[in-house]
Amino acid sequence: MSSQGYSFLFVGLSFALYIGIAFWSRVASTREFYVAGGGVHPIVNGMATAADWMSAASFLSVAGLIAFAGRDGSVYIIGWTGGFVLLALLLAPYLRKFGRFTVPEFIGDRYYSNAARVVAVICLLFISFTYIAGQMRGVGIVFSRFLEVDIDTGVVVGMAIVFVYAVMGGMKGITYTQVAQYCVLIFAFLVPAVFLSIMWTDNPIPQLGFGSRLNDGSGLTVLQKLDQVTVELGFSAYTQSHRSVIDSVAIVAALMIGTAGLPHVIVRFFTVPRVSDARRSAGYALAFICVMYTTIPAVAVFARLNLSESVNEAAYATAPAWVKNWENTGLIAWQDKNDDGIIQYRAGAPFAPAKPEFTAARGRHGERLLGNAPGANANELYVDPDIMVMANPEIAGLPGWVIGLIAAGAVAAALSTAAGLLLVISSSVSHDLLKRTFAPSISDRAELRCARLAAVAAILVAGWFGINPPAFVAQTVAFAFGMAAATLFPAIVLGIFSKRVNQPGAVTGMLAGLAFTLGYIVYFNFVAPELNQPEHWLLGISPTGIGALGALLNTAVAIAISRVTAPPPIAVQEMVDDIRIPSGAGIAHHH
Repeated sequence: MSSQGYSFLFVGLSFALYIGIAFWSRVASTREFYVAGGGVHPIVNGMATAADWMSAASFLSVAGLIAFAGRDGSVYIIGWTGGFVLLALLLAPYLRKFGRFTVPEFIGDRYYSNAARVVAVICLLFISFTYIAGQMRGVGIVFSRFLEVDIDTGVVVGMAIVFVYAVMGGMKGITYTQVAQYCVLIFAFLVPAVFLSIMWTDNPIPQLGFGSRLNDGSGLTVLQKLDQVTVELGFSAYTQSHRSVIDSVAIVAALMIGTAGLPHVIVRFFTVPRVSDARRSAGYALAFICVMYTTIPAVAVFARLNLSESVNEAAYATAPAWVKNWENTGLIAWQDKNDDGIIQYRAGAPFAPAKPEFTAARGRHGERLLGNAPGANANELYVDPDIMVMANPEIAGLPGWVIGLIAAGAVAAALSTAAGLLLVISSSVSHDLLKRTFAPSISDRAELRCARLAAVAAILVAGWFGINPPAFVAQTVAFAFGMAAATLFPAIVLGIFSKRVNQPGAVTGMLAGLAFTLGYIVYFNFVAPELNQPEHWLLGISPTGIGALGALLNTAVAIAISRVTAPPPIAVQEMVDDIRIPSGAGIAHHH
């Protein structure tokens, strides 16, 4: 059976499983649609949270990013996993005790105003759309490869599938499908990693293989070999860092507090019965996530070694089959600059533009041509970093069923997050904007209908972003985290830990954080991309890390304005005290 046959088989079987689960757990009430009825076991919830959080960026893009960026890519792993610890300790238990379905609902009630709720919804829509654009592109990459179509068609196919899937089941269907998706995606990620680790080092545990000696008798460790290979090709050593310390710290901070402010992850903690279960499920989620995140660096290193060994100095006419297979998706291309028919993979512009333009003409050797490939350097190969994980088994010549498994895993990763985000977008529109703000008398049935309509609109917008992405997947997702860090996180933390912060403070703070962070990202990525260099950045902080400054700005503005305006009503101050006292602690003195 061909690898494409296996891809259809595994993706088909996993879909049958997800759709079966969605039917089995169809929802009747809004409580089930939003928070799965509130009766999910912590281990189950931990698994679902891990699947919800490990998106197409985790599965496809982070390893590809680290494969090319080397040590500088590690900020993504540190920031994203560290944020989970912050979420478990600082926010999850308190929000669960407060007992609201959505983040804007908490912000609206804590800051006693519809204005605060509406601002929170606006911030949340910005975050979720940026995030879901990355997922749609991830889904597109998978479908484009195994249906052998270009990436835009892949995105459209993905949109259709996400639609069926999120609109039917609501949170209850999504929770149990996400458990299935976690199992699929973790198995799909580990199997090739184990294969590759054995292939290079004879060690079956990729996390250990990453630091082991190679089995080729050279006596070199994996990283020493990769440093040697990258330097020989003219790149800087793989383990050398180019990012300034302040930028690294800012990116880690933005990703950490961004994770802790992510609406689709926070909402998972409302699906468990008790407050203690919220903390426990965060612990389980972190353990489940670590299985994948400790494997990612190994996958990245083996992928880069495979790529360097497989194509460099290979004649295009006899190039490995995977090059030709991936060319059709428009995510890899070769341009024969010195007309010798041989692929030179050398230092040069490592990333071509986010969206390469393909010309219809084929080159002299039959290769796909890039209309806007950078021509001034020695590098003839353009590889989109987002394909490294999916192409890796093909590059290494692993059996067809492993390639099929990866396709199923990548689809599971992108779908689980896209579904969680669609739910957050639709519930914030139907529940926070309509039910709680503009149409309080709306019936349960009408609210559900509006939630589904909002999900449809969200899919269309997300699909458009998937076809015209602002950057590659991991970077697009990092922008979403920066915006979450600069807007929702300070409002939630101040709302839990400060009785003095009031409505004018919180609203102004969120707007200041959003305007500053979004403005900075848009300016450097779209208005003046040629200035997107460390010497032009504010304090040397890149657009990826600017959310950390946005969060400081938000906090400072909120506290300053709260100091000069009236304190919150007594009832709200008592509510804040109540959120922080463990249930059952204050019973004695009431009698």
